Amino acid sequence: MDFRAAVRVGVPVRFGELPDGGAALTDDSGKVLVGARPVADPALDVPDAPTWDEAAAATAAYRAAPPSGVADGSVDCFGCGDRAPDRGLRQHCAPVPGRDLVAAAWVPHPAFDDGSGVLRSDLAWAALDCPSAAPGIHFGGLRRGAVTASLTGTMLRPLAIGEEHITYAWLISESGRKHEMGVAAVTASGELCAVGSALWVDPR
Repeated sequence: MDFRAAVRVGVPVRFGELPDGGAALTDDSGKVLVGARPVADPALDVPDAPTWDEAAAATAAYRAAPPSGVADGSVDCFGCGDRAPDRGLRQHCAPVPGRDLVAAAWVPHPAFDDGSGVLRSDLAWAALDCPSAAPGIHFGGLRRGAVTASLTGTMLRPLAIGEEHITYAWLISESGRKHEMGVAAVTASGELCAVGSALWVDPR
């Protein structure tokens, strides 16, 4: 999925399928705002997942000293903000001691059930997005105001509503304004549910 331009609130957009099996979100002029297409499984070296206790400790550390924007309420992010559990995913990632990765412990809320007892597929992507920024913040040079330029992922197992999950992420590479991160979601017992890579770009 490539994020090419801002999608404005209250402005009409169009969704269309593409001949290659992908899809695009465009504005009235035909400009592509978001593009998506099938890809081969990401060739990622996925590190071992932290334990539930390690992820829970990381989340507790985040909540004890949240980033300034979250603490003062100026940041209201669906993925990583401090919304009520039925209004956001609460992906509160912090470094895992002794590991070059960040992690969050969380439980998908029934408000986000797709009707079959699992997290809606669009929100499964959201669960990979926000955590992928955190290693760039903690271990790299990702700057405030950076945005997701692309997100590539594979969903291997549904994220079950009401069950404990761990999302964790790691830094892959950095070059100038570009920061590539890996991200994965697993069950509390370590079964891989989703894996992907994200490209974040600093503001000019």
